[in-house]
Amino acid sequence: MLSVETHAATPWPDAVDWDARAAEAAAAALALTPFAALADAAPLVEIAIRLTDDAEVQTLNRDFRGKDKPTNVLSFPQVQDDLLEGLANSDDGEILLGDIVLARETCAREAEEKGVSLADHATHLIVHGMLHLVGYDHMDDPSAAAMEALEVKALASLGIANPYADRD
Repeated sequence: MLSVETHAATPWPDAVDWDARAAEAAAAALALTPFAALADAAPLVEIAIRLTDDAEVQTLNRDFRGKDKPTNVLSFPQVQDDLLEGLANSDDGEILLGDIVLARETCAREAEEKGVSLADHATHLIVHGMLHLVGYDHMDDPSAAAMEALEVKALASLGIANPYADRD
């Protein structure tokens, strides 16, 4: 069973049910991957999503990626890619798939620049982060195209427009 735990470390807009939004985004992304069975697996498959500010994300980005600047989203997978396939059949009671961390100021600025709501942009970033947790990346053009196609499809299932449409 998929469990998404959301923690707002700093104030994010109250008008959004971030717990529900995060759970929907993570589930939509996972459903499009070869690991979709994790959503209904016997062990509890947990994802932690932290909604925080640029300062905390900058610290994490510096400490874990060597980049001393804030970024919109960070993902911290806890399961090696080669072990993902067997998780649905695991007899472990609980599996921490990983953490996703979003920076409020960066997300808000990007949303404004793109002309979309913060909620929709953050949903996109949660989908993006979830795909990283299950082994997707965008280190080369074919990988980036595959990951973006999954993001677009997951977001469409949530009624959110293609965030890459302006590049086409």
